[in-house]
Amino acid sequence: MYNSTLTLPAMSARPRRWRRALLWGALVGLLLVAQSLLVWLTLDYENNRAQEQVDAAAATAIGDLRHALSSDLQDLQALTWNNPPVLQWRADASDVLRVRRELLRIERRDATMRVESAVNSPYQTAIFTQIPRDRMEFEAQLACANAQRQAGPSYSRSYFVPLPGGMGLEVVDVCLPSQNAGEITGYVVGTFSLTQLLSDVVTTDVIRNHELSFVEGDGTRLARAGLPRGTGVFRSDRVLDLPGLTLQLRLDSGKGRARLIPNLTVALVLSLTLALGAVVVLLARDVRRRAAAEAALAEALAVRKAMEDSLITGLRARDLQGRITYVNPAFCNMVGFSPQELIGQSSPPYWPPEHVQEYTARQQVRLTGATPPPAEGHETVFMRKNGERFAVMIFEAPLVDGHGRHTGWMSTALDVSGQRRVEEISRQQQERLQATARLATVGEMASLLSHESQPATCRHRELRHRLAQPDERRAAGRQPRNAGATAPGRATHRRAGRTRRPCDQKRARLRATAGAGARGGPRR
Repeated sequence: MYNSTLTLPAMSARPRRWRRALLWGALVGLLLVAQSLLVWLTLDYENNRAQEQVDAAAATAIGDLRHALSSDLQDLQALTWNNPPVLQWRADASDVLRVRRELLRIERRDATMRVESAVNSPYQTAIFTQIPRDRMEFEAQLACANAQRQAGPSYSRSYFVPLPGGMGLEVVDVCLPSQNAGEITGYVVGTFSLTQLLSDVVTTDVIRNHELSFVEGDGTRLARAGLPRGTGVFRSDRVLDLPGLTLQLRLDSGKGRARLIPNLTVALVLSLTLALGAVVVLLARDVRRRAAAEAALAEALAVRKAMEDSLITGLRARDLQGRITYVNPAFCNMVGFSPQELIGQSSPPYWPPEHVQEYTARQQVRLTGATPPPAEGHETVFMRKNGERFAVMIFEAPLVDGHGRHTGWMSTALDVSGQRRVEEISRQQQERLQATARLATVGEMASLLSHESQPATCRHRELRHRLAQPDERRAAGRQPRNAGATAPGRATHRRAGRTRRPCDQKRARLRATAGAGARGGPRR
């Protein structure tokens, strides 16, 4: 039997230990999953943010290119106004080339597409030195033909122009028709360098962090600009739609995918992960201590509950608003109400209706703390659930929490109705005894007074007797008093005269009785 009592707790503790280990394992697994997911989300956020930055840079670059090309067209259009002389035109074209670095050459042609004059950029070597212009004007002729049909500027397709030293440029021609009275009198042809267009027009911030390039639909690169080489991870493509030409702009970020450690955000996440792991270890240690403390607290609460259940003294706790916050079973048994009917009540149901105002005023005085509760307690009257009134003795003390703050009042209630009942019975018996003693004393005094009136009657009878004796002696021959009596007879008569009369004897007995009653109290 002894061994079985030891085995049962061990068998019950083993599943509990397994359940606790399973819960901790689930917590650690969940923590690892959460942290892995957090790291992945952080990396994904970094990648998305890098892609968004590339998209924003591409949108900015496209806007810059469109604005620059629009300004170039306005400057070229100004060269066709009023058909200036050749020298004036060349001077104006030179000014435009000094301002617009992306323009490599400006040509003035007549209506038959014959070149009347041409000006090259001062910042670039003449481009048609390796191959003459008349052998590479096919694209320009197509652009001017399209401009004639549209009666507006038109761009040609890009083509490659070789340079000395084995180098070359990808260029684009733009043709603007010159009209007079609705008839085309000539053309102005400008040649753009795609590379210069990217490097001189796009902002420095974009070029510093991205590789910019114009590509064809099949991915063939036409021109590039930018300091870094693109990694191909974060790219953004934008379409530059021009009259007669469509170019695809591609921005390739020089940054690769977000790395695990060099990234500041990821490093912070990892450090937080390690810190969280340390916190979990400390939490496990704290949980063990807390479990031990809770077990000790549960045992203490069980002992306290047993003590409260074994008490015959009622306990009641109230907060600073007068609401009941706690009652023990003895108090509930005393008043006949359940804890659910008492908890939270500021005017409890065990107050007699005729004393509610008085008790409420007394409670307000107690709650304000104006007067401390008496140490000897105070007696009051409660009412049971069946309406029975009974006397109780209340002892109160301040209720203080763990921080030393006054949170309410703790009261001890003692049912003194039985004691008061015994005292009442004793008082009634004492009163009856005192009444009986008074009646006995009055009776004896009345008897004494009645006997005090008897000696006068006796003296009256004796006087009558003495008055009648001389008549009798005269009737007997006037014999002298005691003449016929012998000496022994006279002596007997004198002894009889000294003997106590009956009235005196009865009076003496009554006085002795009255004195004994006064000394010894009433006779039972």
